[in-house]
Amino acid sequence: MTHSLRLHATLSLGALAFASLATPSFAADAADSAAATESAAAAPSGAIVVTAAKTTRTATELTGVEIQKILPGVAAFRAIQTMPGVMYQTGDPWGNNEQNMSLYIHGFAINQLGYTLDGLPLGDLSYGNITGISPQRAVISENIGSVVVSTGAGELGIPSLNNLGGAIELTSADPKADMGLDFNQTIGSYQASRTYLRLDTGAFGADGSNSAYIAAARQNARAWDYDGRQKGWQVNAKYVHDNDAGKLTAYFDFSDKQEPNEDATTTYVNPTTAAQAYTPYTRPFTYPNFRAALDYVDADGNTPTAEGSNYRNYFSAALRTDYLGYLKYDANISDAVTWSNQVYYHHNQGQGVVAGPLGQSLSVVKAYYPDYDIGELVDVTGGSGYVTRVTQYRIDREGLVSTLQATLGNHTLELGGWYEHNSGQNWRRWYALDVDNPTDPYHWQKNALFTQYVFQYRTDAVQLHLQDKWEANDRLTVEGGVKSSLVFAKGWYPVQPVAGSYSGMVDGLPSGKISTKEWFLPALGAKYDLNGSEQLYFNIQKNMRNYGTAPWSQGSQEAFDYFKETGKPETSWTYEAGLRSHRSFPGFFLSALDLQLNYYHVDFSNRLLAVSTTVGGLGGSSITGGTTALFNVGGVTTDGADAALTLSFGPHFSIYNGVSFNSSKYDDDYTNGTTTYATSGKQVPGSPKWMNKTVVSANAGPLDLQLTGEYVGKRYATYTNDGSVGSYFLASGRLAFEMPTLDSLAKKATLSLNVTNIFDEKGASTISVSQPSSVYAVYPLAPRQWFLTFSGSF
Repeated sequence: MTHSLRLHATLSLGALAFASLATPSFAADAADSAAATESAAAAPSGAIVVTAAKTTRTATELTGVEIQKILPGVAAFRAIQTMPGVMYQTGDPWGNNEQNMSLYIHGFAINQLGYTLDGLPLGDLSYGNITGISPQRAVISENIGSVVVSTGAGELGIPSLNNLGGAIELTSADPKADMGLDFNQTIGSYQASRTYLRLDTGAFGADGSNSAYIAAARQNARAWDYDGRQKGWQVNAKYVHDNDAGKLTAYFDFSDKQEPNEDATTTYVNPTTAAQAYTPYTRPFTYPNFRAALDYVDADGNTPTAEGSNYRNYFSAALRTDYLGYLKYDANISDAVTWSNQVYYHHNQGQGVVAGPLGQSLSVVKAYYPDYDIGELVDVTGGSGYVTRVTQYRIDREGLVSTLQATLGNHTLELGGWYEHNSGQNWRRWYALDVDNPTDPYHWQKNALFTQYVFQYRTDAVQLHLQDKWEANDRLTVEGGVKSSLVFAKGWYPVQPVAGSYSGMVDGLPSGKISTKEWFLPALGAKYDLNGSEQLYFNIQKNMRNYGTAPWSQGSQEAFDYFKETGKPETSWTYEAGLRSHRSFPGFFLSALDLQLNYYHVDFSNRLLAVSTTVGGLGGSSITGGTTALFNVGGVTTDGADAALTLSFGPHFSIYNGVSFNSSKYDDDYTNGTTTYATSGKQVPGSPKWMNKTVVSANAGPLDLQLTGEYVGKRYATYTNDGSVGSYFLASGRLAFEMPTLDSLAKKATLSLNVTNIFDEKGASTISVSQPSSVYAVYPLAPRQWFLTFSGSF
């Protein structure tokens, strides 16, 4: 048995040996039932809520306190990895890197889920999108109040155009009632440094109904496999005016982020050459060693033949600047009627930059300089043998979310609407990499050689919902409603690629309008309290995902027009049923038990597959770019089950365990127009069948201990399941010491040590699945790292 498996067994089965230690961190239930009150008495606040009694859906909650225990400053998605049915992966321990970010919930991927912050829609979170913003850029990690994950289907009123599956709802922390200053400083592996500062005004005004805070975070850390820097500034400000008439909230977020990217390793299932068989664990960039980069390529900018697709670039990075804000007023019209209105705005400027060997982009550069020989092409691109490709982004989103709720007897009616206008733009430009004055990845490139294309995108989205929550009696609650989702989109290319510069293009990239409409998306659910401790629930819901920008990525106007006439949006029917249980045992060794079991079935129809024309373009292996073709490849049938259990042993110790099984299989074979792939009955790649998460928490006096284990099972890496990556187990830990000697200077002071990937496990993190099915790419797991944090409240 390996060290990793031994620890997994220890965490899952043998943790009772810690029972003499202290406070449980992962407990259950903070809902509005009597069971919730008992749970709060048996376990402290700030816990995983595995029995969210208010909802007819499968939902789990993680508080901000618990998020920071995983790692101070950790991304919200990395924190929810501990929840059953959730798999989040990225290339850094903070969970911040977006280029290789991967999220699956019950088999649905990151661009098939819904996301909100304080009710504000965050949009599509695909890398390089022009329609959304990631949570780590929308709110400072330390300012997160809680995260609620609905793993089956999100609430009917979630403002999202993507949630075929579940939804993730983030809440930013409100200002504190007392004036104070919070300060965190983290240092750690690879020169990591994170500073967080927050100033709360406390309650002010004649009636004390006003409060506010302003917070800032600064992070700077080296990439673990080369000398790239993950750095940036972020500022949050929040103001709340709360009285009997209602609650006014104003929120502002500024994020300026510079982040090194990672190149994935291209893998052939059946390599036929030595170059195809070359699969290094990492593909680190040569930056900032420009001399090494120059020595790596030959005089014509060609890479070593033996390395094939897994050559090394000079650098790659993502630059993102965001401004996000909202005004929200929750009006108490009467004791029975509330009306919430929220207006928001989001502006983003972004740049994704790759400096790669000229030989890998020769077809593009040659298309713009057709009369140049190779020597002249090397000269025009700076004489270094490299060329820099930049993809620029702009987003301007503004919208309104409005919800009217009225309680009429034992019925609670809710009528809601959401409108958003989005103006997005995408540029692809190429720049010289001067041999005498090389640029770096962290400043905007200037003086482009040529603009390959410019894409403009506009959408108007309308979503309406109406639902009724009927409390039939003290035990039975029934919820039912319907949602309508309408998206009107248009896209066009003011600048088209020249012939030969963009793979798969025929007579120019397409322009035009396309709509995604579904008027009737119903939902029905119920919960039944069996005995005050156990509760049964079920939910049935239909959802739809809009087309996004995919139709305009096709290679011709004819293909776009055909898809517009014949295409169908992706839809899903989700069925879930489960049992929640809370039991307290006052005076016994086992003081509380909290359990949630659920089964789910999903019918996913009209699955759209974008087949790329640039087969070699995996994980940064090619920077030339190309079109895609959209195919309806049939349906996916999913069956699965989750179980989450928390055992509390008095006020000193707890064990949390979440286990999940997911079988998502294609219903049909599919063809890309020339080749038929035998995918019928095959498991959807990227998402594992089995996962198991364990958290052991304890404290004794000023000491607090937390051990976390995450098992991710085997994952298929190809559509035909002939390629796969093995399972892995990651362990992490936290030891914190509250410093009583500083009580006279601070309200609270804590020193904590976090260690990630304790056993330095190696394996596959995110999988990039491509065409043909025999080729895929994987990103590596981040190695063991440690972080020391001082936290103080003054």
